[in-house]
Amino acid sequence: MANYLSIDIGGTFIKYALLNEKQELVSRQKTPTKENIDQAIAKQVEAIVSDYSSRNKLSGIGISTAGIVNRDQGEIAYAGPTIKDYRGTNFKKTLAAFDLPVHVENDVNAALLGERWKGAAAGEDNVFCITLGTGIGGAWFDGGLLDGAHFQANSVGYLLYERDTQTNFEMRASTSALNHMINSKFGNDMTAKEVFKQAKQGDGPCETILSDWTREIAAGLAQIILIADPGCIIIGGGVSAQGAYLLEYIQKHIPAFLPEGFMKTDIRIAQLYNDAALYGAVYPFFK
Repeated sequence: MANYLSIDIGGTFIKYALLNEKQELVSRQKTPTKENIDQAIAKQVEAIVSDYSSRNKLSGIGISTAGIVNRDQGEIAYAGPTIKDYRGTNFKKTLAAFDLPVHVENDVNAALLGERWKGAAAGEDNVFCITLGTGIGGAWFDGGLLDGAHFQANSVGYLLYERDTQTNFEMRASTSALNHMINSKFGNDMTAKEVFKQAKQGDGPCETILSDWTREIAAGLAQIILIADPGCIIIGGGVSAQGAYLLEYIQKHIPAFLPEGFMKTDIRIAQLYNDAALYGAVYPFFK
């Protein structure tokens, strides 16, 4: 019986589950991500592996994580401010005592692999994945994951810097940006979920906020289409739960940023949601 432990490390939570012999995620759990003082996150992961390995026969460990990952070394090559002192964390060394194969992957790459394996991009050979969350992340698969010379390719959140506003793509198109727009219009009385609900019921101000926000998303997607020409783009992140309604807004705006007749890329909403990176983290054991 082959069980693989999959761990998804985010700035807020660490999620983890077993992938069983039927390729099903079972025994799901999550725990708050500790402030990363004195390698606290590496120690959390080590404790999770110790717990699961004491109760299950493991065949391998897959780790999905925020940050730029050198997957050959199993190390965080670069990390922004979301997780303190994360750069240089080496999970292969941390988990060496368990004598198990360990695969470490960037979380957006993992989400793309998961969607290509079990979700919205199943069978696609040229896929770009963009995740809309507190920030914006990107990943590109074209016969394999494309990382760039320094593992820094697809850092799409930094696109479209505007000198006048001193903002980039993710500052204007992330869910953090949406929440800021909502707070500016309604104060703290409305959530993004409520804005979507009221927009669906025809509320004008809510429709305007969503239109303005998704126009920013479309501007970034157009740049990806111009540079990469992917067969499909998968939109992930928690807001992807809005499904076809969100997609309708985005698709309406994209033509304004592309030459006439240029749009051929299929844009899809992620299907696996929070499970995408968990599947993708262990996918290399099955490919």
